[in-house]
Amino acid sequence: MLNYIWLALVLLAVAIGGWNDRLKDVTEGAFDGAKTAVTIALGLIGIMALWLGVMRLAERAGLIQRIAHGLRPIMRRLFPDVPPEHPAMGSMLMNMSANMLGLGNAATPLGLRAMNDLERLNPRPGVATNAMCTFLAINTSSVQLIPATAIAILAASGSTRPTAIVGTALLATLCAASVAIISVKLLEKLPIFRISPSVEGTKVGQDFEKAEIKEAAGINDPGDSGSVALREPVRRLSILGLVALSALVVLFIALFLRMVVPGLFHLPLPETAATQNVFVRSVNALSILAIPFLLSFFPLYAAARGVKVYEEFVEGAKEGFGVILKIIPFLVTMLVAIGMFKGAGGIELLSRILSPVLTPLHFPTDLLPLALMRPLSGSATLALLTDIVHRLGPDNIVSLTAATIYGSTETTFYVAAVYFGAVGIKQTRHAIPAGLLADLTGVVASVIICRAVLG
Repeated sequence: MLNYIWLALVLLAVAIGGWNDRLKDVTEGAFDGAKTAVTIALGLIGIMALWLGVMRLAERAGLIQRIAHGLRPIMRRLFPDVPPEHPAMGSMLMNMSANMLGLGNAATPLGLRAMNDLERLNPRPGVATNAMCTFLAINTSSVQLIPATAIAILAASGSTRPTAIVGTALLATLCAASVAIISVKLLEKLPIFRISPSVEGTKVGQDFEKAEIKEAAGINDPGDSGSVALREPVRRLSILGLVALSALVVLFIALFLRMVVPGLFHLPLPETAATQNVFVRSVNALSILAIPFLLSFFPLYAAARGVKVYEEFVEGAKEGFGVILKIIPFLVTMLVAIGMFKGAGGIELLSRILSPVLTPLHFPTDLLPLALMRPLSGSATLALLTDIVHRLGPDNIVSLTAATIYGSTETTFYVAAVYFGAVGIKQTRHAIPAGLLADLTGVVASVIICRAVLG
């Protein structure tokens, strides 16, 4: 699927650019795309190393397995091909949680770690599994509690109600996520996307179960580098460790209450929070406290269970550089094609073609470029959103709808290039169609919901 999309973008870019006498822009778009891809990838190295180190501590201490075990019923329905206690379950849960809170810097490394974990179960290297496609579809339609970037754009432009899109974005992402899950499950059954069960895939699952049995028995296989068995059995949580963890949790609960209900501590409510209701303040507080909590709780929990936190963190961080190097070729390939298509004026041409069709449906024509650009480029979509807000006003219904679309959809092609590129997936099967259906649902739902709630 991605092969045809990429080739179509390149050929259409050359054809449209030649017709519009914009071949120079096509060339610049290709070079800018290549430069942007490398810049993005290099910028991810430090963040990737940080979160892979933290995740290794959580995995070594058994915390990820505990989290996955608690949510086993839901995750088993979404990912029936993944063993319930596999590290991928915990990695995917952490990624989804980070996406919901809008923690983009944390969500991407956690998602890449999840893809690497899923690749360990892949009997066909280079071909996306059903679990990988489902995970990517959920990522492109992640439920968004607070669309922080869109709210910031509205607030900076002088909106009197920048948080009005919180409810609309939440409803729109719920619609998009529902369609993503339903479509990815239906598409995987179609003959064109179906993959037959393999003996090798069964063996992978059996090998993992054997590793789990060994781990439970305290037996380690030093020759099996891919095994999830621990090199050293971790200790039980000590009384002192439990006290320290409890104190940390109490501290963060106090900080949370101080930010949401400062009156409890006889503190004045900040001006920026005065116009926000309790729900918005709560989610904002969670967004601010989530990363400091994770960065302190995971190492403390690991130390309390006898894990050598410094050494294990370094070992986990080492994986970051290798993962990023795998991503760069895939990211360059996709962003070059997108840059060429954008430079040729392809988005403007599609807007003109679709405008006569969508105008009778009361779809605002100002939203067309933004809706078409959203699956391709996050930075370009942000620029279009800013232009709409400044041109029409921050409290205009079209501006609020544009902000809702931005907060309830995702850059599907970028996510596919990064996540699949990290594990060398070339055949993406039904992941892209499911992601695009989720984006389309997010756009349509945003327009309908905003017209009903804000219009």
